[in-house]
This record gives sequence, C-alpha cells and structure tokens, in this order.
Amino acid sequence: MTAVAYNLEEPVTEKALIQLEDITKTYDAGENAVQALDGIDVAIEYGQFVSIIGPSGSGKSTLMHILGCLDTPTTGKYWLDGQDVAELSARALARIRNQKIGFVFQTFNLLPRATVLKNVELPLLYAGLSRDERRERAGAALERVGLTNRAKFRPNELSGGQRQRVAIARALVNNPSLILADEPTGNLDQKTGSEIIDIFEQLSGQETIILVTHDPTIASRTERRIKLVDGRIVDGDSID
Repeated sequence: MTAVAYNLEEPVTEKALIQLEDITKTYDAGENAVQALDGIDVAIEYGQFVSIIGPSGSGKSTLMHILGCLDTPTTGKYWLDGQDVAELSARALARIRNQKIGFVFQTFNLLPRATVLKNVELPLLYAGLSRDERRERAGAALERVGLTNRAKFRPNELSGGQRQRVAIARALVNNPSLILADEPTGNLDQKTGSEIIDIFEQLSGQETIILVTHDPTIASRTERRIKLVDGRIVDGDSID
C-alpha cells in the first residue's frame, strides 16, 4: 500500500480523521529551550493502522500527547474529525478525550481493586451512561478482546497480556474514532506482545489506530509507519 499524498494548503478533513499542518512544539526553558517537534505535516485516514517510530527523544511522545488532546502545539494546526482543535473549549476537549479517543498505555493504568468489567466501564461512567448500558457495552468490548470469561477477575489475577487486553477493551468501549497506544507491548515478552499486535490488526479498518513504538518489528506490522528524528518526519511511507 502506498502513502497518500495530501495538498496541505487546504484542510483535507473530508478525507482524513487527523490532519496536522506545520505543527511545532517548544518547551521553553530560557536558554535551554527544547524544540520537541519541528514542522510536522501529516494526514491519517479513517481506519488506518499507523505506527510512530523513532529513537529516544525524537518527539514520539510529544506527538502522541498532541494527537490525544493532552497537550497543545506551540504553532500549527490540528484538525481532528473535521474540528480545529485549537478552537475547542477545555470542556469540549475533555469530552473528545472521553468519547472520541481511546488510550492504551504501556503500564495498563488499571484500577487494582476494581473488577475487569468495572475497569472497562470507567469511560462510560464518566460519560453518564446507565448501569445496564455500561455493563452491556463493557461486556461487548471484552468479547472483542477475548476476555469475556475474566470479567469478574481483578487485575492482579491476570497475566500482563490479559491486563493489556483489558486496557484495549476500555479504549474501545466508547466506540472512539481514534485509538492511541503508547508502547503497548513495552512491558510484555515478545510472544505476548505479538498477540497484542494481533488484536490491533483485527481492529484496524474498524478503528483508526496509532501506536508509538521503538521496535521496528512491531512497526513493520502496521499499515503505515511514520518515523521521527529530532522532531521531524524523515519517513512517512506505508509499508508494503
């Protein structure tokens, strides 16, 4: 599959879920100011499975935080699902993070005393859904990751791979437009990590998935790879 070229003079939000235009991010510390991102132009279509790869300090995490509306760029434009993110209020951004974006973290970020089902329900609780609807949707999300029979377990009763499956189910439960996964295999052995990527492969096409990884083997399994070096994209081609 070949990379799609976009003319970034005009927004392409009718085609892309994500469009970044000349995004920069500077962490200002006086004379020690750090340019984390330096002119990022990229568009990502609905349903694509994309990896962001690069060495430590290349800007991967900064880009992920901006994509997840957890941070704002210093300059540039970010359109998400047709909306200019810079024009949204704090409340609107919080709603987008809850309803349009699912997050998967390297450290799972599960509530240790809550059951698997309760952990998956959490975004729905924040969204104000009824108890019955929360249970129904959380159960459906667990079914998608093959953990229906672990719904009443607690995180410490699960393997690392199972905990990451719970985190993926939690990311899916609100039917988001975008799933962001930050080093989702980083705490897993190679075999278990490969199984987690299997799940993402099955989900791709239905959801837009962007994962940050330092592992070229993981990146090679995604539909498209975006490589960062010193805050710039040096390779945005798809992998055949």
